[in-house]
Amino acid sequence: MEEPTKKNTMQAFGTSDRIGHDSSRFYSRKMYGNRHKNSINNLENPCPETVVNKVYNSSSVRMVEIPDNSVHLMVTSPPYNVGKDYDEDLTEREYYDLLYSVWKDVYRVLVPGGRACINIANIGRKPYIPLSDKVSQQMIDIGYLMRGEIIWDKSASAGTSCAWGSWKSPSNPVLRDTHEYILIFSKSQYARPAKEKVSTITRDEFLDYTKSVWSFPAESAKRVGHPAPYPSELPRRLIQLYTYVDDIVLDPFIGSGTSAVAAIKNNRKYIGYDISEEYIQIARRRILLEHESLFA
Repeated sequence: MEEPTKKNTMQAFGTSDRIGHDSSRFYSRKMYGNRHKNSINNLENPCPETVVNKVYNSSSVRMVEIPDNSVHLMVTSPPYNVGKDYDEDLTEREYYDLLYSVWKDVYRVLVPGGRACINIANIGRKPYIPLSDKVSQQMIDIGYLMRGEIIWDKSASAGTSCAWGSWKSPSNPVLRDTHEYILIFSKSQYARPAKEKVSTITRDEFLDYTKSVWSFPAESAKRVGHPAPYPSELPRRLIQLYTYVDDIVLDPFIGSGTSAVAAIKNNRKYIGYDISEEYIQIARRRILLEHESLFA
């Protein structure tokens, strides 16, 4: 095999050309010496047709309907335990235990190489609670491989009626968050086999969605009927980037059903869970309307 040229190997001050880049020198360094090595395992179990394309009014701590190694993408935004209508008043420990239990069962149901994408915001000011850091550490402890994080810039829809602390004074200025995070992980390996799979992402979408900053507005809670909905653009991009046609998309905190609607629009299957009967009914109505629009 021809030796890599200086142009496409790691250089002291980086390189502008990443196509065909040989990164072996970077990953052979001591910093990566004890990191998880990528495995190659294509074991994938079928998910019964009686299970897919449904939303379940139950907890996702144990998703008994779903077989091991059968889901291709998990995309969700968990409750933040901050007093929204759908939140329980959990202690910090109870809240983290709930999330950990859900992420652990998601790991069970994902196929090898399946992706888990979590939209999360940090909360509070006294003190500031970095939920994104905590969730990332939980996922790594379970065994997920972290692939990166996307900054969702939602400043286009950010209001101006936020608390600023001390107005125009160093006394106590408070930062106003106009972004959230989308944390990206894989189960056991980074790649998925592409044989006989159909991808629907376009060239321009791929170039845009592989950037680490996404900009689009937030969703209207009043329009959707849920106190904290995320916009359909968020799961749509993740579905296009990380799944093939007919793959299964799981949302363990499905709320108003946005992830399921995005899956339908992009020719994917879906499974959703939520403990709120009210939001499950909203999700089912939105799913029904989406199906009706496809055949109108």
